[in-house]
Amino acid sequence: MRTMLRHCLLAEVLGTAILMVFGTGAAVVNEQTHALGHGGVAAAFGLVVLILIQGLGHVSGAHVNPAVTIGFWVAGRFPAQRVLPYVAAQLVGAAIGSSLVRLVATKGSMLGATLPAHGAGQAFGIEVLLTFWLMLVILRVTSGYYEQGLMVGLTISATVALEALVGGPLTGASMNPARSLGPALLSGNWTAAWVYVAAPIAGVLLAVLVDRLLELQTPPDKAA
Repeated sequence: MRTMLRHCLLAEVLGTAILMVFGTGAAVVNEQTHALGHGGVAAAFGLVVLILIQGLGHVSGAHVNPAVTIGFWVAGRFPAQRVLPYVAAQLVGAAIGSSLVRLVATKGSMLGATLPAHGAGQAFGIEVLLTFWLMLVILRVTSGYYEQGLMVGLTISATVALEALVGGPLTGASMNPARSLGPALLSGNWTAAWVYVAAPIAGVLLAVLVDRLLELQTPPDKAA
């Protein structure tokens, strides 16, 4: 039985807010103390994603990411009428989370904003690649007999942590429009904000295409 929409939306608001508190919050804490390091911030993102999947996945799917919601919809695995409410809930959650992070941030902090290190063009390409791989992993591990169990959460969260570890210094490794728009809204820094909306959407669309290609099978009578 499908969970009632209001329960799903509450889970998405809460989940996205918590993602911001412990994800971008880790970046803000590291700005002030240098206690976590880049690896620590990447680990924080991976850990919070694991906790959200295990804690809220049975309620809303724990998308906490407009790009993921759009990806599931395009893949035919999410109802169209829920897309806009989910995206709105995620954006509200990101704003709430960033507001909470601002309470512990120093004056002038970017609140964990995602900013290109070497120009918008490179950032766009990197964010497309990162989001493509994240969405492809999500689609593969949530299909068939893989879709239940702790290993799903571990695989997705490990992907997030790995991509944050490698891509973070170049783009902030957002892969999530809500994650980028929350700090932008609260800090007022909209530098290359379009990249962090357009690139994740392009990435998930590419992932859905590749996922479908991976599902194609040669008819038995033409098999080699």
